[in-house]
Amino acid sequence: MKPIKVTKEIQAPLALVFQTVADIREFSKVIPHIVDVKFLTEQQSGVGTRFVETRRMNGKDECTELEVTEFVENDKIRLVADSHGTIWDTTFTVTEQNGQTTLVMVMAAKAHKLLSKLMNPLIKGMVTKAVVSDMDEVKAFCENQN
Repeated sequence: MKPIKVTKEIQAPLALVFQTVADIREFSKVIPHIVDVKFLTEQQSGVGTRFVETRRMNGKDECTELEVTEFVENDKIRLVADSHGTIWDTTFTVTEQNGQTTLVMVMAAKAHKLLSKLMNPLIKGMVTKAVVSDMDEVKAFCENQN
């Protein structure tokens, strides 16, 4: 499956946008489908942070364990999950120009089980719709904070 890329121009300070996507405690408040977050590490921010995110999708709760594998304050955060036979590798980057922040999210999916290799192309549209919705929520939240 080709990576999914979503870009949002946000009328908000870079630090606010970064904090919103990089701090799972903040992100989970902004994204209505996230119903619970449990940390698996004592640290709750930065490289090595691991947590289980529970999202309600189509009336069912789905749990995904994620790990922060890259973190550069006010620049980028990378999250990796191994879920349902696929490695989901997501990077959020932020840049600022003229008081406007550009948020770019790139999600790559590499299937390592046969069923996932068959299913991932079929669910790409659904996944794309969900991540676009998440980025719309981040944009609305950040712009309403100003």
